[in-house]
Amino acid sequence: MISIHNKTLQDLEFQTVLETVSELCTTEAAKEKAFEITPFQNSNETIISLLQTSEYVSSFSNNNIIPNHYFDSLDYELKFLAIEDSYLETHSFKKIATLVETAITLLQFLKKFEEYYPTIQQYASEVAIEKNILKEIDAIFDKYGEIKDQASLDLSNIRKQINLVRGKINQSFGSALSQYISSGYLDDIKETVVENRRVLAVLAMYRRKVKGTVLGQSKTGSIVYMEPEASMRYSRELNNLEYEEREEIIRILKVLTNVIRPYRELILNYQDFLTHIDITSAKAKYASKINGILPEITKDRTLYFREAFHPILLLNNNKKNKKTYPQTIQLEQESRIIVISGPNAGGKSITLKTVGLLQLMLQSGFLIPVHERSKTFLFDRILTDIGDNQSIENHLSTYSYRLKNMNYFLKKCNSKTLFLIDEFGTGSDPELGGALAETFLEEFYEREAFGIITTHYTNLKILADELPHTTNANMLFDEKSLEPLYKLHVGQAGSSFTFEVAQKNGIPFSLINRAKKKVEGEKVRFDKTIANLQKERHKLEKTSKILKEEEQKARTESQKMEVINAKIQDKLESYQELFDSNQRLVYLGMKLDDLSDKYFNNKNKKLLISELLKVVEIENSKRKAVTVKEKKTIQKKQEAILKEVEVKVEKIRVEKKEEKIKQKLEAQNKPKFELKVGDRVRMNDGKAVGTIDAIEKNRATVNYGFFVSKVNIDELEMVERKK
Repeated sequence: MISIHNKTLQDLEFQTVLETVSELCTTEAAKEKAFEITPFQNSNETIISLLQTSEYVSSFSNNNIIPNHYFDSLDYELKFLAIEDSYLETHSFKKIATLVETAITLLQFLKKFEEYYPTIQQYASEVAIEKNILKEIDAIFDKYGEIKDQASLDLSNIRKQINLVRGKINQSFGSALSQYISSGYLDDIKETVVENRRVLAVLAMYRRKVKGTVLGQSKTGSIVYMEPEASMRYSRELNNLEYEEREEIIRILKVLTNVIRPYRELILNYQDFLTHIDITSAKAKYASKINGILPEITKDRTLYFREAFHPILLLNNNKKNKKTYPQTIQLEQESRIIVISGPNAGGKSITLKTVGLLQLMLQSGFLIPVHERSKTFLFDRILTDIGDNQSIENHLSTYSYRLKNMNYFLKKCNSKTLFLIDEFGTGSDPELGGALAETFLEEFYEREAFGIITTHYTNLKILADELPHTTNANMLFDEKSLEPLYKLHVGQAGSSFTFEVAQKNGIPFSLINRAKKKVEGEKVRFDKTIANLQKERHKLEKTSKILKEEEQKARTESQKMEVINAKIQDKLESYQELFDSNQRLVYLGMKLDDLSDKYFNNKNKKLLISELLKVVEIENSKRKAVTVKEKKTIQKKQEAILKEVEVKVEKIRVEKKEEKIKQKLEAQNKPKFELKVGDRVRMNDGKAVGTIDAIEKNRATVNYGFFVSKVNIDELEMVERKK
């Protein structure tokens, strides 16, 4: 069974987290209940709560957003339902109907989308859906929260009579108004309302001439407000009917209250359900603010928080636009205790509090701001000793209080405990207090507890090196500026930089030297050795960082060269394929040209077709079946080749055009021969030779053997004169 003391919650400022969560709740009931959140007493409840929060966070980014869960608290109404013969007012039933409808809508939604929210649905499935409450309330109230006329037969009749009487009042008042307006007894405003009754604004001088009752007068006394005598009779009747209406409404409310009373426990369950959902929603909103996730919950005794942020510090720094430094820390069976040392203001206490608060939050159902590869197990106890804790009321000094606290640690500490102690051993004589702290640490070690302590005591640093499953650690400092780097380094103790920090803060060098002489030489050398080691490690880390950057640059350049090489290779292959394709086309062109010449000379169509088929069959025999993938590859290459071919064709077209113009000019400059019938001729830009059969109006009919064409004489040139 998990049990965590209230002092731990105070030391780790858990209340500050709850304040933020309370502000994120939407209902008053949840705002109050948020302050009651504490770590769960068993691991099963913890995991269920974590999964519910995680599922709610997922609703922020998917299309199936969880519906509204707001409601007005029904604590007052639930108390009255517990008292016999009591009845609820109209507004209370409206609140009950809203709460029940909201709860049922949410329960039905979760049932429909169980696949998205399985853990929340598992919790919701324990709450019954009872629509009869809404039916009973809807039978009495309309959508505006008013009691319907049909709520009872008597109420319906009373309201009909009320409407009739009001009609008579208006009619009689209208008659009196018309009569006294014509008589000139009324002021310009004519009428007004006093005590919810229509009255005439009668001039004071005519008050005795108007029959009725005076209900008031103006401030100056010049106007008297009177209800006409005829209206008064009906007003008394109306008052009686309104009294009857109120009595009937009370009777109806009593009946309805008795109908709803058996559902009191269910209504309470609905309120608790919606309150739980509201708190889960607030936890999810808080997780979004701090980038919280659900790390792996393992049964192995391992705590590994990678890139962990202190949530309170993170939110405060975000408001101030300041950077927050994450820490990575690991506790496991082989290194279950970490002793952090180093100068003050370096982040030792924050690192210790970060681990404690995140573990505490996790065990209370909160998602935490760590890397997704983080993992931890659930501790039975988290023990803390952080801060001064001087007790004025109990007349205890800091050291006395801390000893009392250590006594409690010794009683409760076991293998399922996480202990966190800040400035371990302080408050007494350094040697004596250090010796006692060393003994306590050995005892915690023997009990296989997990823990983190911060200290300046050298003997504790040495003990951490000697114990096999205890590790030294320190917060890194810049060796030149002595500014904290807010980075935890595990594996080596840290120097307190006592004399260096003093010198940086302007303490005279002579005084520092005098102080050094007062300290044992071995201790100074030990601290100096640690400081030098830290400086060397800092230099190595810088060198390592530079080498990694250079390696990354070289890798990037290598990748670029590979990409360029691949492109060049593809280009070469494309050109080779284009060249082969062109060579094939040239070969086919030559074949066709040869066949064309043969046909021109012998006019043998059968031979031409036969030869042409042979060429086609030879070409087809060279072809092979290709796969779809190869076709796509070939298609891409062909497209690339076609683009290049189009460019070349366009270039050839331009060249040919220029050549034609050139030939045309040459033809124009050639001496002209008068062409006659029978002359053998050809076109200026052609190769085929034909014979002129006839000449008519500057156009010649040229016979090419297998076809005849009419051409302008200017476009022909002499090949051979007719013999």
